[in-house]
Amino acid sequence: MPPVAVTQSKILSLEGLAAAIAEHRASGRRVVLCHGVFDLLHPGHIRHFEAARREGDALVVTLTPDGYVNKGPGRPVFNERLRLESIAALESVDHVALNRWPTAVETIRLLKPDVYAKGDEYKAREQDLTGMIFEEERAIVSEGGRIHFTSDVTFSSSQLLNAHFDVFTPEASEFLTDFRGRWSADDVIDVLKSLAGVKVLVVGDAIVDEYHFCRAYGMASKTATIAAQLEREESYAGGAMAVANHLAGFCEHVELVTCLGGQDSREDFIRSQLKPNVEAAFHVRPDAPTTTKRRYVHSFLVTKLFEIARFNDRPLPPEVERRVRADLERRAADADVVVVADFGQGFLGPETIGTLADSARFLAVNAQTNAINQGYNVVTRYPRADYVCIDAEEARLAFGDRSAPLTDVIDELAGRLGTRLFTVTRGPEGSMVRDADGDVVTVPTFSREVVDTIGAGDAFLALTAPVASLDREPELVGFVGNAVGALAVRIVGNKESVEPTPLYKFVSTLLK
Repeated sequence: MPPVAVTQSKILSLEGLAAAIAEHRASGRRVVLCHGVFDLLHPGHIRHFEAARREGDALVVTLTPDGYVNKGPGRPVFNERLRLESIAALESVDHVALNRWPTAVETIRLLKPDVYAKGDEYKAREQDLTGMIFEEERAIVSEGGRIHFTSDVTFSSSQLLNAHFDVFTPEASEFLTDFRGRWSADDVIDVLKSLAGVKVLVVGDAIVDEYHFCRAYGMASKTATIAAQLEREESYAGGAMAVANHLAGFCEHVELVTCLGGQDSREDFIRSQLKPNVEAAFHVRPDAPTTTKRRYVHSFLVTKLFEIARFNDRPLPPEVERRVRADLERRAADADVVVVADFGQGFLGPETIGTLADSARFLAVNAQTNAINQGYNVVTRYPRADYVCIDAEEARLAFGDRSAPLTDVIDELAGRLGTRLFTVTRGPEGSMVRDADGDVVTVPTFSREVVDTIGAGDAFLALTAPVASLDREPELVGFVGNAVGALAVRIVGNKESVEPTPLYKFVSTLLK
């Protein structure tokens, strides 16, 4: 049989692999399973497979599908078909299959191998970022098998890919090379894990994001009207609620103070979308609906066709504002960090802002400019802020000059607000972070893959605010923010939050 045909014959479906393993075991042969991504096949993998095969009579390998390779943007570099073919070409491998699940746990239970082999780096089980090595070991033992850790020369696929493949832009590669000289992945992850004990109060507008996915047919022949077919609808908790959900993955105690409408409040839906450790206090204004932004979106391109919003952005009724201020005064005094997600929808008026400025021990502010508030919602509405996180256009609107050098804009605004750290996000150009001494660090973007930018700024704010409250270095704040942003732009709207394990794995990928 020609070599190519032999290679192809080794590639099986999971069901086919289960049947092949059953035949091996019926013949008295012990079967060893290896599982992983194997994005860049290198000598360490080959030695691992050879060592694993020595633990049995047949070696089978399962691969993580492309959609579950949770190592950040740009990964895997080689798609699942190429990875399957590369491993099938190895003499030591009898069969290879593509996994169906994110982890090997269900795979082990389906295949029932005699031995599950992992690399020596997994022997220190507590260092596995995903924690899945414990689940995998329980699964193999429950099926009557055992786990085995191979000991041989090791290489890092991520390190090799970062060094020899065009994974990042030249600017990002240069920044990361310099950053790695001062920060290891473990250093950054330890800072992120330390956020667990930070008590956070999130304050801001509640927004329900509706995505109506459409198939666009074109423009009507007699009028300038886009014709589209509605395919499906999804709703997400946006605004300050999205910020609270991002934080809740990293901080054990998160409080949320926001305002719902007395008309079509959507409270049941909103409560169902908040994470269990978000303690929500909803104030109700009877003269409005809960702000809802309905976006009609091209299904394939995830491109917004147009948007319709339901809202009342007038100031809160006086009696509601009094209750909000009293609530904030009490809660802010007990919080380590107050994160303000101000979308300019009428919830945060001058007196409420004054209460926050007077009461918060560490005040982090994002005052967003959007199509609804038309540029009236600027960060200079706040008398003080310890940390500011806005985009470049929002900074220029607050400064009142669209052409001045951005560093001059940041200097002026930071001085006016007395900020410790001032971050300006710049989309594909990354971010700039200024410290209290006026020094500015520029951090390039870490991703070329963009699915949807909606919600990326909220994720950036959510994770950088508590890091900034720890008086951490500007370059670390920018690094964390851009890493979070790179993951967030791959999520449609606020459908999901940025979670610890994917972020830790992406940090590890970046810093290898």
